[in-house]
Amino acid sequence: ADKLGLEEKGGKAIAEIIIDLYKLFIEKDALLLEINPLVEDICGDYYALDCKCNFDDSAEFRQKELFELRDWTQKDPRESQAEKFNLNYIPLDGNIACMVNGAGLAMATMDIIKLNGGEPANFLDVGGGASAETVKEAFKIISSDPKVDAIFVNIFGGIMRCDVIAEGIIKAAKELDLKIPVVSRLQGTKVEEARKLIQDAQLKIIPMDDMSEAAETSVKVAKMVQLARSMNLDINITLKTDKKENGGCDKNRSRCFTKC
Repeated sequence: ADKLGLEEKGGKAIAEIIIDLYKLFIEKDALLLEINPLVEDICGDYYALDCKCNFDDSAEFRQKELFELRDWTQKDPRESQAEKFNLNYIPLDGNIACMVNGAGLAMATMDIIKLNGGEPANFLDVGGGASAETVKEAFKIISSDPKVDAIFVNIFGGIMRCDVIAEGIIKAAKELDLKIPVVSRLQGTKVEEARKLIQDAQLKIIPMDDMSEAAETSVKVAKMVQLARSMNLDINITLKTDKKENGGCDKNRSRCFTKC
């Protein structure tokens, strides 16, 4: 208090405010409590003119009264919808939507998109136990962003099964009549089953194995869609698979063509 130039009365008042803030922070499972500004009037009394509060969603079970005060209209509708399905969604300013499992992989996915010259449209972590229905809802959220020109699905199936992700992608693409190109990179548990599901669905989903190549493809596709939109054209993604000499298909040589 002395270093701040406060008189004894002011020092005690500030100390009480800090102690009360700390008690509130602990008792209400807060992640952030910020008073800004804290002002002093001509009588030497202190008032908090504004306060920012952020509470731990995981503590909702013991803070029910507090969470009932939540005003959903004050948030981005997509964020509100994501919370209802336990999806970690943060909108960004780019045009390549991301659906990923795990916060670390989600950050790496956004980084590799930027490394290839693209801009991510969101952070979206579906978590490790998402169902096909949750994946469908995730697609609804990211495809509702009018800025999105391409969707990059990047899943490593450890706890999460790739076939469940594939079922959700297919369900979403069919129900939403999805026009946005999807680049899908799935690896891990049940990945072969997932690839077969996507292949049999005959949807315009671009399957990729390598993360770097998938990110590069996502950026290229987004640029094509963006160019087509600027010329008031619709873009149609057609997958063409090269044939092997024995008549089979080489799944690792899928290419993307467009028709305007």
